[in-house]
Amino acid sequence: MILNILQNITPWFLSHGLKIILIIFIAFLIRKFGRVCIDKILRKVVVSDHFLTKESERKREDTLIRIFDTSLGVSVWLLASLMVFQEVGIAIGPLLAAAGIAGLAFGFGGQYLIRDLISGLFIIMENQYRIGDVVCFDGTCGLVEDISMRMTTLRDLDGVVHHVPHGEIKKVSNLSKYFARVNLNVRISYKSNLEKVIDVVNKVGEELANDPDWKESILKAPQFLRVDDFGQSEIIIKILGETKPLKQWDVAGELRKRIKIAFDREGIEMPFPQMVIHQK
Repeated sequence: MILNILQNITPWFLSHGLKIILIIFIAFLIRKFGRVCIDKILRKVVVSDHFLTKESERKREDTLIRIFDTSLGVSVWLLASLMVFQEVGIAIGPLLAAAGIAGLAFGFGGQYLIRDLISGLFIIMENQYRIGDVVCFDGTCGLVEDISMRMTTLRDLDGVVHHVPHGEIKKVSNLSKYFARVNLNVRISYKSNLEKVIDVVNKVGEELANDPDWKESILKAPQFLRVDDFGQSEIIIKILGETKPLKQWDVAGELRKRIKIAFDREGIEMPFPQMVIHQK
């Protein structure tokens, strides 16, 4: 009986079994060497951004490699499975037809998911923002804590976590890419000596930029830029400087404190709204 089974199985194994083994073996090789090739190609093809740290660059490359590797794996094993089914004797025509109908139904029901996935792929490939950046999406701002293919997770200053699907993002404002700016408007009295104010502001900015505790965060010392406007009871001057990403808020706070101390010491008045009443 065993001999009869072997006699029946042997022709099938020689004609189909070996093909199945060969298909699985080739699929395994494609997956193994495909992963290595994707890793090497993407690390060479992806343009290096000298503004980013090596850790950030590697994180960006690892994300892209994982996406392409997963896509390759799904495609290879799906194709190999269809070829094995055909060798086993299962007609793949009805399976493909059923898959087409299921894909059509999924397309109608999952169009938003597909939109999120495609948008997420472009966000990652174009390096619009990375984990650790501070960004704004149409009024929703926060620190990027996580990026998946479908959504971005933000945490704002109140600690609230926002999950934003990529397909809903119309405009991205990255507040911490490459460098940031300290942009202050300071109000002074009309009776203040403007030249003296400019000297004091520039001196405070230089002292802050040379301070050992702050110089690593400052790329360009905050300096007087222009008289920005004439208010009802004050002159508005603009102060501008450049900092490393995510340091602009800390530097701006320290600059405000030092300017207030310097103005008090030099007798420079920072006015408050006033109203003059004429009585007959």
